[in-house]
Amino acid sequence: MSLVRSVILGCGSYLPERVLTNRELAKMVDTSDQWIVERTGIRERRIAADGELTSDLAIAAARRALENAEISAQDIDLIVLGTSTPDYTFPATAVKVQAELGIVGGAAFDVQAVCTGFVYALTTADAMLRTGNHKRALVIGAETFSRIIDWEDRGTCVIFGDGAGAVVLEAQKLNGALDQRGILTTCIRSDGRYQDKLYVDGGPSSTQTTGHLRMQGRDVFKHAVVNIADVMKEALEEAGVDAKDVDWFVPHQANKRILDGTARRFGIPEERVVVTVDRHGNTSAASIPLALDVAQKDGRIKRGDMVLMEAMGGGFTWGAVLVRW
Repeated sequence: MSLVRSVILGCGSYLPERVLTNRELAKMVDTSDQWIVERTGIRERRIAADGELTSDLAIAAARRALENAEISAQDIDLIVLGTSTPDYTFPATAVKVQAELGIVGGAAFDVQAVCTGFVYALTTADAMLRTGNHKRALVIGAETFSRIIDWEDRGTCVIFGDGAGAVVLEAQKLNGALDQRGILTTCIRSDGRYQDKLYVDGGPSSTQTTGHLRMQGRDVFKHAVVNIADVMKEALEEAGVDAKDVDWFVPHQANKRILDGTARRFGIPEERVVVTVDRHGNTSAASIPLALDVAQKDGRIKRGDMVLMEAMGGGFTWGAVLVRW
């Protein structure tokens, strides 16, 4: 019996040139390098240049992913882009990527699930590929969170950064064995009762402004550890595997304490956790594909490895994806 699986052919990423360190931030708000590192694990983050758009970051990451996958942009017939910081209210940033890559067929659209954006986008693309209506997809997470940050709010301005990451997916007919490549399980959830815990205080129909990010950090932390653990457990159980079978844990890079707490809860040793939050900060929907690209390029993630990804974001939204690389 054969089935269709979405196989990751390659990945790529892009980071803006400007590095903003904790020491520089300490000159802007009442904070310090020690305070930031102890509470978040973050030491620096990247900031998009003036005039550098979310689409610019996404296009650069997409091109690198295509190169890594060794396929042409013309082979892509689906683009799903996770972002909370689009170029415009509409059209979708994904269609700008589509046009710049010279793709004239298929479909392109954005997914908005904040920090869970890449997990939602990957889940959506996987479902569409398995229907047989599409063959190859670019799944992108791209953000310019620096554009919605209140730089006088030390509780948020020290956390977030800009960046983009992308993967290329291909629908392949396989026999469904656990050791075969592709996405094994996906699980996404949301609970709108907590939307006021992490949100942006602006929008076209409310204030007619972009607004700034607002966060109740303690509440987000409390829910994150529980929600992420539940969805990871569900994803593992659905695949019929245990946490000890996971080769690499690639979490959303929100906060080092959340990463450590989640890994301990599942007995995942520190050396099997991919951590980039210290260098990138929280890049929202871009954080997982950025981390994937780092770990593939440095040789940690190899063909055949089992990789578990998870994220939680405003909404609340959360989710997990288990893939055989």
